[in-house]
Order: sequence, then structure tokens, then C-alpha cells
Amino acid sequence: MSLIFILTITFVCSPFVSATDERYQNCSAKFDCGNITNIGYPFWRSDRPDYCGHPKFWLNCTDEAALITIQNLTYQVLEIDSDAHILKIAREDYIGDICPDLLINTTLDSFFNYASDVQNITLCYGCPMLSIPFPGVIGFSNQFTCTLNNTEQRGFYVTREVDLGNFNSTIIGLLNLCENRVIVPATQSAIAPVERSPTEDNLVTALEQGFGLQWDVNNAVCETCNLSKGMCGYNTTTSSFVCYCADQPEQFSCRGSTANQPESSGGKSNKVGLGVGIGIAGAAAIGIGLGCWFVLIIQRRKRIAAQTQTKDLPTPPSSKGQAAPIINFSQATPSHPSSKSDLEKGSAYFGTQVFSYEELVEATDNFNPSKELGGGGFGTVYYGVLNDGRGVAVKRLFENNMRRAEQFMNEIEILTRLRHKNLVALYGCTSKRSRELILVYEYVPNGTVADHLHGNRSKSGLLSWPVRLSIAIETADALAYLHASDVIHRDVKTNNILLDNNFRVKVADFGLSRLFPNDVTHVSTAPQGTPGYVDPEYYQCYQLTDKSDVYSFGVVLIELISSLQAVDTNRSKLDINLANMAVNKIQNHAVTELVDPCLRFEKDSAVRKMATSVAELAFRCLQQEKDMRPTMREVLEALKRIEKENCGSEKAEIVDIKEDDVGLLNHDPPFSPDSIGTTDKWVSSSTTTNTTNTSF
Repeated sequence: MSLIFILTITFVCSPFVSATDERYQNCSAKFDCGNITNIGYPFWRSDRPDYCGHPKFWLNCTDEAALITIQNLTYQVLEIDSDAHILKIAREDYIGDICPDLLINTTLDSFFNYASDVQNITLCYGCPMLSIPFPGVIGFSNQFTCTLNNTEQRGFYVTREVDLGNFNSTIIGLLNLCENRVIVPATQSAIAPVERSPTEDNLVTALEQGFGLQWDVNNAVCETCNLSKGMCGYNTTTSSFVCYCADQPEQFSCRGSTANQPESSGGKSNKVGLGVGIGIAGAAAIGIGLGCWFVLIIQRRKRIAAQTQTKDLPTPPSSKGQAAPIINFSQATPSHPSSKSDLEKGSAYFGTQVFSYEELVEATDNFNPSKELGGGGFGTVYYGVLNDGRGVAVKRLFENNMRRAEQFMNEIEILTRLRHKNLVALYGCTSKRSRELILVYEYVPNGTVADHLHGNRSKSGLLSWPVRLSIAIETADALAYLHASDVIHRDVKTNNILLDNNFRVKVADFGLSRLFPNDVTHVSTAPQGTPGYVDPEYYQCYQLTDKSDVYSFGVVLIELISSLQAVDTNRSKLDINLANMAVNKIQNHAVTELVDPCLRFEKDSAVRKMATSVAELAFRCLQQEKDMRPTMREVLEALKRIEKENCGSEKAEIVDIKEDDVGLLNHDPPFSPDSIGTTDKWVSSSTTTNTTNTSF
């Protein structure tokens, strides 16, 4: 009866008492570092739990300053604007001096982009003496001297790339004769006084004022988490974003958690509920104790009987409809290999190679963090080299639970039966008996479309209009093939469109894909995907269709036109969501305001015609009601028509082609979509992943 009393109190009181998660409490408090105050995610310090910040944003706090290390260089933190995600920093080795011990260029990792007002200063060391003056030349300074390695060296600096007329060849010659050149960023406003009066003191002052960086560490997801009264954090076990809620961690937001409830009313109801609950428990315990005892005995007998009957039955996964739970990875199933010896000796798993866990540990140098290429909602990707010399992308799935196992089986079954030149190839996987669930993909070396549009490769200028149109066509080709194969991707976005060295598309990350049953029009499932790309009708009605991919692809088309991010909280309130912004501008005949200026929309009539046509097509894809959107096949055909019509106009106007346009016209035509439906004799054109410099 004592046991029944305790159980009854626990049962009655549990709805009224909600313990606050320790991680939520720890990450709720802001902290100070040096002269910077009120700091939160993604930053953290040594006396703050590491799960409250991202590993790349650790701050070294001294009495005078906050320091951060980026790509092995130490910077002094001058300002942190959490709302705008702007970090202002200055190189510590250039504070007060332009003669550092080590001459190292400023480089960034994938989490940062330079602010719009950043301008580079090039400092040259170990240069010959200038034999002639350069009066009035903007961007060119007087000489300076430095003592480096106990040797006095001459140097000079250039604040911008300018047309130096007759001096150009002489200065280039000087640059080539200098022993070292170092690029240090500064703000344009700080550089202006240096150009007016090029003295060493002015240069030091400009470098001390630092420069701005915009960070992106799941910014959009963190915004969603904060709006749901959660605290952004980092799961150190799975190396991924996590939203800490008052009751328990969630993946993106605190939907349905206590974090969504008003604090004042919640606090009162907890206290009242606790008192009432204990009173009721004490009064009712004796009365219901005997009844509970008999119920427990009956349930226990039924459970033992059920386990006796089913303990030897396998639970095979299902590729269509609701997937069957898979908890025990050593459990044999009729549709999957069940012999461990066979699996670990290179046999096929759904027709794909099986790798041993030890082999992949060796290939990735024990999953060395320096080889991390990126990650998603279900795993972290590492670069690896197999014993046969192939470079691969190794996707290490998060914890081995039922959902991860379902994901593992789903991705293998989908990828192994699909063959298309614009889909990333799956080389193999570990067995389900392995210590971890791991997928091995081809390695795609040229980053993602997102990298080139608004990421760390955006300043390369390599995405000309013909290249962007080709990317759109090849991506549409791959998605049309998936839909023809009864597969919905469900996470179409520029981060999942990889590029090889020839800028050919490889659509990746089928982690959220679902085989689409032939006899239904939609699949009811809780919305998943990336903010900014999710079909609004799917989000409202929980009905996944192939038109959900069409909506997401419409966002991709707008990104290709504008080079803007799908979600950006730095834009005005009405324009945070790129899809909404694009629809409004297209409706108001303001496509000009949407197109990336670098595409020469105003000056090139061919680009203007094509970009306008693509914008109109994207507008159709972004309709709120799915029935108003075209199919992926119709989108593909429309894009091909746009490209074909332009090819005809280019031939008619060939006499007007300028020399600097030849490279654009030499761009190879996109692959033909004839491979749709062809599933045999397919070989990947490149060994292929996702990184600061690479993607899978």
C-alpha cells in the first residue's frame, strides 16, 4: 500500500509540476566578456556551458577585451549586435603596429561573411625602394619601414584597386618584387582619412577601428526558437543546433512546451496545482489503492503473454506509408541482410556496398573535426579518403534511435534505386548492426549554390546568368525525375544543390524524402523542412504533395535571380521571407528591384528578358494553393523554352558580342533531360560533399 500511495502521488501531481530543464536555465542568462556586455548564443566563454554556444564562437575574456579566434588568427571583439548578427572585430596583431611578428592573410570560415562596407588594405613587406614619387594617386601610400626577424624592411600599402594609368605596370612590378603581401580588412569610412593623408599613424588608426562580419549559425532556426520562448544552443553529442525549452530540448522550437505558456499564470497554476494535487492524492490513495493493485497485476500478465508470442517476430521497415519502428539494429528482417558476417564482408545492402565502421573511422581520421564539411537535421558530414583512394563524403547520422534508423533505411532504399546525372550518388553505408549508422556519398568539390549566391564564395562572381539558368534547369530535371519515380524530396533548397567543378548540379540530402504511394494524392505528415522554403499549404494542412517541392523550387528560382537568402531578419519586416517579398515585387511590376545588379539586368536585353520570364515562372510556383502551381515537369519545360529562345536571339545579335562576353557564350549547354526514367549504366561524372570549401 505504501508503493501504491507513492505511485498515486506521482501520478496525480505530475500534470501540475514541471521541472525546468537545467540547460534551459543555464543558457537563459546573458554574460559579459571584457568590455562587451549582454552576450548570448552563439557565443560562450570558458565558465559557461559549451552547449550554450557554437564551438567556433568561443570567446577568450580578459579584463580589457574579448578575443575570438577565426582560422588561427586572434581578433579583438569591438562590438556584437545580436539582432543584426553583426560582429565587429580588429586583428590583434595589427593593433598599435603595422609590423606584426607573423605575416598572415585574413581568412574566414563558412560561418562569416564580410559586411557591405568592408574594404581590403594590402600591405607589402620586403619591397625595393621607390625610385619615383606617386603624387595624387589615390590608394597608394608613402613607404614605411619594419623590423622583421631582426631585419629592417621597406614596405608600402594599397587601399584599393584603382586604375593607375601609366604607373600601373611599375606598381605591379613593385608588388611582385616584394617578399610578402598581407590583406587586412577595414571599413570604408576608416580608410577615407588614410587616402586623404597617407601616414603610418592614420593607417594604424584605420586598422584599429576594425571591420564588420555577419555571422550565420542557424540564424533563421534560432529566430524560430527564440519566438517560441526557447533558448538557442548546441548539441555537443550530435554537433547540431538545438532549441532548449523550459521542459525539454527540441529540434527547432518549443511547440507545445511550457516555454509557450505565460510565465505569470504558469507559475501560479503550478503552485496551486501542487497543493491541490497533494491533497487529492492523500485523500484518494487508500480508496483507489486496491483497484490500482488489481489493474497492475492484470496488465503485467497481459504484457508477459504478448512478449512471449511476439519476441521472435521481425519488424521490417516499410518504404511506403508509415515506416515501421526499428529500435534493435541487430534484429533480422526478411527484406534486409541478417548475417553480420555477410554484411561486413562487402556484400550488398539494397544493392549498395557495405562499409565497416573501422574503415570509415580510418578514412575520416577518427571523424576529425577539421574534416567536418557541414551538417543537417539528421547528421554531420565529414570528408574522407577510402582505401582505394576515392574522396568521399561520410554522413554520420545522429543517435541510433527509432527515428534515425527509419531515416537510415529510407535514405538507402531511395538512393540506391535512383540513377540520374544530377542526383548525388550513394556509394554505400554501414550495416544496421554497426556501432553507428553511416552513409557514404560521392564527393562534390565546388560547394553549394547557396555558397556561391550569398555564402563564402559569393564574391567569386562565377555565377553568371547562363550558369544560373543552367543550374535551374538541371535542378528541375532532377526533381522532375524524382517525381516521376514517386519520390518527394521535401527539403529543396540552395544548400542542398551541390556543384561540381564544371558547375554541374548534384541534388543532395534525401534525408527528408518520402516514397509517394501510387494510390493517394498526398501524404499526411508533420511539416518538416527549412524555414523559408516550406510550402504554406503543407504547413497548414500537413499534406505533403509533389507540389510542395514545386513551391520550394520557386524560392530557389528567386534566389538565383536575386542572390538573396530565403530568410533574412536584417531585411524589413515584410521582406524577411524572400518568397513573400518576391511575390509582392512581381505583382507590382518591380522585378528590377529583385534582380541581382551584377547580372546586368538593366544593360543586357537578353538577360532582362530571361530573368523576367524566370521570375514569372517562380511566381506561379509560389502560389499559396497547390492546385495553382505547375508540375515539376511543366517547370522544366518552361525553363528549357526560356533558354532556347535566348539561344536564338544570341545568334541573331552575334555581331554585337563584346570580347568580355565570349566566356559566357562558351558555357556548355545543360545536360538533356533524356535520362529521366533511365536507371541503368549510370556512372557519376566526378568523385564528390559539403564544407567550408566543399559540399556533398
